[in-house]
Amino acid sequence: MTSHSGLRAIPTDDRAWLLAALQDALAGGAPVLPVPPGTSDEVVRELLETPLLEGTALVVRTSGSSGIPKAVALSASALTASADATHERFGGPGQWLVALPTHLISGVQMLVRSARAGIDPVFFDGAFDPAALLSAADAMTAERRYVSLVPVQLSRLLDLAAADADAAETLRRFDAVLVGGQAISVAMRQRCHELGVALKRSYGMTETAGGCVYDGVEIGETRVRIRDGEVQLAGPTLALGYLGDPQLTAARFVTETGRDGVPTRWYRTGDAGELLGGMLTVTGRLDRVLISGGVNVSLDEVERVVRELPGWAGAVALAAPHPEWGERVTLVVELGGDDERADFAAVREAVRATLGAAAVPEWVTETEAIPRLAGGKPDLAALGEWIGRVRDSFRETRRAAGEEQA
Repeated sequence: MTSHSGLRAIPTDDRAWLLAALQDALAGGAPVLPVPPGTSDEVVRELLETPLLEGTALVVRTSGSSGIPKAVALSASALTASADATHERFGGPGQWLVALPTHLISGVQMLVRSARAGIDPVFFDGAFDPAALLSAADAMTAERRYVSLVPVQLSRLLDLAAADADAAETLRRFDAVLVGGQAISVAMRQRCHELGVALKRSYGMTETAGGCVYDGVEIGETRVRIRDGEVQLAGPTLALGYLGDPQLTAARFVTETGRDGVPTRWYRTGDAGELLGGMLTVTGRLDRVLISGGVNVSLDEVERVVRELPGWAGAVALAAPHPEWGERVTLVVELGGDDERADFAAVREAVRATLGAAAVPEWVTETEAIPRLAGGKPDLAALGEWIGRVRDSFRETRRAAGEEQA
């Protein structure tokens, strides 16, 4: 479908069309909206009817801390600046193995890099399987080889490589294994070092056309600063803004004039971080979004879906650490209530159907009463501390039981 503004909705499962349309957009042609399977016609129609920001080449739909899906508009110059900076940092253009969804910036940026390199990417199909992904790498023909992953994918690849020498050798053949979406543990970094895997840690988001800080250091012309504990980014890769939401655009993208009299446009990431010795360390989120397996999950959206089910009207969604996915959703709900409560399996299925697998709650905890602020809103800080104590108690109980059995 094409809108009156020229925006073209391209299904991501038609790769040849998506690649051709994206190359055309980068060259000044009609802008592109990648549409994954299962997207409702209503969502697509609404985006096609929304006026474009001048210079838009790509529109990527994402969710933020408000819990409301946003449509990020990116220019061709931002996309190509990001792609060129990546290849410059890696030592030159190469061939990309695409193993991430191409309606997300992490996936579509591999197509942009491929277009800039003039080298066709190789696609990995189906549910993630480490052996199958490494088999797909056999189809790569370029001298330089790159792949972009989320941490859970890398973890499974490292498990395979540790047990299979051939798999380890294939993984080592990548000139860069770019991993973003959430923090990479020290233990995982050590495993990469021991296996000789060329790990590159990426930090960025849709609003920066993808990763713009690698291994804590800016790439290309990216600039980083910390203001009131928040990571803020500037440079040529910044998005134009959000379609149909000038207020949010103005709030998240701010222009300030420096002492040299030159105005600089900054993006407020909503992330907390520190700059130590010129190295950026992201310490957490300032908003209500968690990152699970590289996918942004809005806790507000989870609550919206869950609260529509019988007996779950007052449920609160929180982030909880997870050893494999980084973070997962946990729910807190009050005991009692007048309605018969839908079982937890039904809740999980409703969230999966509406928001996807990454948003599915992993746990639920019942409490006599949810602590609330003076205005009646749940006291999220108090709830988070309580959940932490509950989880610590469970771990201690399991540890004691294990020692008793031993």
